[in-house]
Amino acid sequence: MENLAALYQPGFVDAYLIPWTIRILTAAAIWFVGKWVADKLTGLIRQVMTRAKLDTMLVAFAGNIINTALLVVVIIAALDHLGIPTTSMLAVFGAAGLAVALALKDSLGNFASGVMLIMFRPFKVGDFIEAGGISGVPEEIRIFHTVMRTPDNRQITVPNGQITAGAIINFSAKPTRRIDLVFGISYGDDIRKAKAIIEGIVTADERVLTDPAPLIALGELADSSVNINVRPWVKTEDFWPVRADLLERVKLAFDEQGITIPFPQRDLHLHEVPRTLKSAA
Repeated sequence: MENLAALYQPGFVDAYLIPWTIRILTAAAIWFVGKWVADKLTGLIRQVMTRAKLDTMLVAFAGNIINTALLVVVIIAALDHLGIPTTSMLAVFGAAGLAVALALKDSLGNFASGVMLIMFRPFKVGDFIEAGGISGVPEEIRIFHTVMRTPDNRQITVPNGQITAGAIINFSAKPTRRIDLVFGISYGDDIRKAKAIIEGIVTADERVLTDPAPLIALGELADSSVNINVRPWVKTEDFWPVRADLLERVKLAFDEQGITIPFPQRDLHLHEVPRTLKSAA
């Protein structure tokens, strides 16, 4: 009872309860106000970078880094106001940094890869790429991973290290693309007629570019067909629609004009063995 009564003595209240209550409330105020200021400052920096017409991925990545750094400063300020020796804590964290780095080497590698992606910019938001075994549209490069959207509208999170570890194919980097098609016709069909049909379909499509001019040439005398290579150039955004239309139109035109598109086949020849040879065997 005497100990409990001591807690209510004026000396304890003045020496401990009131100062620590003020410290805790002030530290909490520093955290909430500091976090609000950090979020506002980060948003302002992002607006300035956006107005400067910087890449969207660079804006998002830099915003994440700046916000994290500001929050660390706010946390240190709040702990320091509580009387916690932050200098000693930083020294301890520095000593443990090597062990943490070894334990989180994959995460640090992903962070370094994210910095490389931002610096060298092999792709931007909205491009269609193939990287890290995934095909899709990158939406955001974060500190440790990249968020991608697949053509069927699935969201996939890919580690940055997985992207930089292999080849990055950017299908949207150039304004034009070449469509590579191969049409096989029968050996008994007229090659000139087939080429004329294909040329008429290709040149009639306004989406096909005239410079470079489309190429229509004999490609190969294959086992079961005579293959004609068709190489038209189109704008990148027209690639898949034009490809699908050309395939359909050429197939329908070949059917109307009696041009055969053969399927792989083999000729089997049977030889009858004379009875005398059968008896000798």
